Amino acid sequence: MDGSEVGEVAVNLDAFTQGEYASQSKIYKEFATLSTIDKAWTFKSSNGLGTQTMFSLTQPNLLSNKKKKLMLPSFISEDSDSTLHVQWSPFPIEITGASVMVPSPSGKKLLVIRNPENDSPSQFEIWGKFQLEKEIRVPQSVHGSVYSDGWFEGISWSPDESLIAYVAEESGFHKPTFNNSGYKKDVGPTDKDYNSWKGQGDWEEDWGEAYSGKKHPALFVININSGEVCAVDIGSSLSVGQVVWGPPTKGSHQYLVFVGWPLSNRKFGMKYCTNRPCSLYAVKAPLFGLKLKENATNNVSLINLSEATSSAFLPRFTPDGKFLVFLSAKSAVDSGSHNATNSLHKIEWNSEGEPHPAKIIDVVPVVMCHEDDCFPGIYCFDMISKPWLSDGFTMIFSSIWGSKEVILSVNMLSGKVSRITPIDSNHSWSLLSVDGNNILALCSSPIDVPQIKYGSLTKDKSKDATWHWRDVSSPISECQEKVKSLLSPLEFEILKIPIKSVSNNLTKGACKPFDAIFVSSKLKHDHTCNPLTVILHGGPQDVSLTSFSKSSAFLASIGFSLLVVNYRGSLGFGEEALQSLPGKVGSQDVNDVLSAIDHVIDMRLANPLKITVVGLSHGGFLASHLIGQAPDKFVAACVRNPVCNLGLMVGTSDIPDWCFVESFGNEGLSLYTEAPSSELLSFFHEKSPISHVSKVKTPTLFLLSAKDIRVPVTNGLQFARALKEKGVPLKVIVFPQDIHPINRPQSDFESFVNIGVWFKKYCRD
Repeated sequence: MDGSEVGEVAVNLDAFTQGEYASQSKIYKEFATLSTIDKAWTFKSSNGLGTQTMFSLTQPNLLSNKKKKLMLPSFISEDSDSTLHVQWSPFPIEITGASVMVPSPSGKKLLVIRNPENDSPSQFEIWGKFQLEKEIRVPQSVHGSVYSDGWFEGISWSPDESLIAYVAEESGFHKPTFNNSGYKKDVGPTDKDYNSWKGQGDWEEDWGEAYSGKKHPALFVININSGEVCAVDIGSSLSVGQVVWGPPTKGSHQYLVFVGWPLSNRKFGMKYCTNRPCSLYAVKAPLFGLKLKENATNNVSLINLSEATSSAFLPRFTPDGKFLVFLSAKSAVDSGSHNATNSLHKIEWNSEGEPHPAKIIDVVPVVMCHEDDCFPGIYCFDMISKPWLSDGFTMIFSSIWGSKEVILSVNMLSGKVSRITPIDSNHSWSLLSVDGNNILALCSSPIDVPQIKYGSLTKDKSKDATWHWRDVSSPISECQEKVKSLLSPLEFEILKIPIKSVSNNLTKGACKPFDAIFVSSKLKHDHTCNPLTVILHGGPQDVSLTSFSKSSAFLASIGFSLLVVNYRGSLGFGEEALQSLPGKVGSQDVNDVLSAIDHVIDMRLANPLKITVVGLSHGGFLASHLIGQAPDKFVAACVRNPVCNLGLMVGTSDIPDWCFVESFGNEGLSLYTEAPSSELLSFFHEKSPISHVSKVKTPTLFLLSAKDIRVPVTNGLQFARALKEKGVPLKVIVFPQDIHPINRPQSDFESFVNIGVWFKKYCRD
């Protein structure tokens, strides 16, 4: 779609298809261009009578094919009668070219980082209340781009707000230089010679999908007063991320705590994969004003704080500095599943001197199997920088609970876990900010756009503490009126799908019913059902939530009922249910989806003659399996970067270990090899959709990314060519600049308009 106008329709299409392109592109534009709230920060006002809030928003721009970053300030206050008042800035402010924005703890300063293009320096801007106070340019001879991805990313202000610790790409390694005379020796980093050129040098792996060119995330500290940048020497055996400043200790040194991933024989893909072993480390922060050698001698060796566990990430200190709290994905590391149920831990912090490895204290263990409607375990993969209530020992974070996202509180002293969002709500809630005993959150559903909520903790001596939630009116809501009107005729519910055949070797958790989210019209015409679209998430250790999705809401708004299946193996349902799937992909998950479809047909919620299916990644794997194993079930399908041939993927993906674990279960870790035998390749083929290709007759739309490292484009193209050879109707769109999620604004737009048109075409009477 690059260079074309929104709504432009290809030539040589029949009148029906042209009409659908025109109408659907107009509707999806309303959804696709909605702004979304990414983060929020709260600060006490100078008079202490209210809260200043900064919201960070993203808005897709279809014409530029980029996402605009916006900042929107507000002021929140309460009357004596608890009436909430919110004052908004009249307009949002676009932060052009910003990679990341991080306010200081006091809210008096704002850090804006602009990452380099080509050979340009990284740009650090320190903003005050009224103007830019400092601009520091860091050349690429010091370091490359600053990590802003949310996983390796670690940007932390020191307590006195004079230093900032962060993670950036280590400066480039030596590349040979050539000229007309051959090899050129002793070329300095600043030499400019237009009669020579740089060679490629030795190839080195990066961190895979979404980290193209990112090979060495390293630790740096910048002094915002002097502009001096100091690299923190931790050796070459670790990649680092998620850095935070440790509490003050006796003596002149402060410590930095960070997550370190050891470098093994090869780098497996990191994105969406919490099963990579990692530990928490402490290191002395550099002392500015000293020479580099003096800093090196003043430094100490790395201190592994969590050596007793194979996984530790998202470190946070309690406000009193006595404990370091962290999450662990040990279950994922040990099993090989790319995500699993997390646990929460703490260790004592030595404030008397040098930190040291301490006993890991379990706060919330892994939940293997939970009773109905009870806490299923922690599924948290992000955390705000200050997650504490005013008591100093209650931590707040978002977590997956079945098909919903909820907000939890955890008492660090007792380990008690409480769900603080309404128990009777089927909506999903995500945490934005904590301010004393008040919380800002987002609440949404498949048919409700995100609403800002303000939660307040009320304590009564005769009762347990309770949370009171109120709506926050915002100008964002006013921009969503057209979308709200499109969604007003819809309703949704969470269905419990019983397991059809329970074998004796299944765990208790794997025998429990699984969830499916069902979205449909409130208006039934002569007892007829709208066409049904089955939506399948990837992973498979992932989940589809009852949160708002622009693309799913669009499909529902144009007349499709939605069946969003969280088959066994999804996150949020306990570890036993999750671990039941590895080794059974292509069978257990396929049967679960077919059971969910039969369930809604039996309930007379779906017309069995008008069923379509769409899935991304492992969801595409499932969709491809379904149209082969149940060839008469679906009138149309769409597969987005699908896994169609595990034998092909194992030699080309950044996560070949995934192919082994999903095919063989826990045994896959010990079977892993870079050179699979013919027997292994044959088994991969049997597990793959390609083994059923001869039975496929469903018209299929392929949406593929040319730069996908996770599931390379050859996987989908091979399956598409095989269907074309059989004469199956198909359409293939390859997006040349996209990676695995296909989420660049124009690519997302073209994808879902085509999905809508394709499904409408084959659901006609």
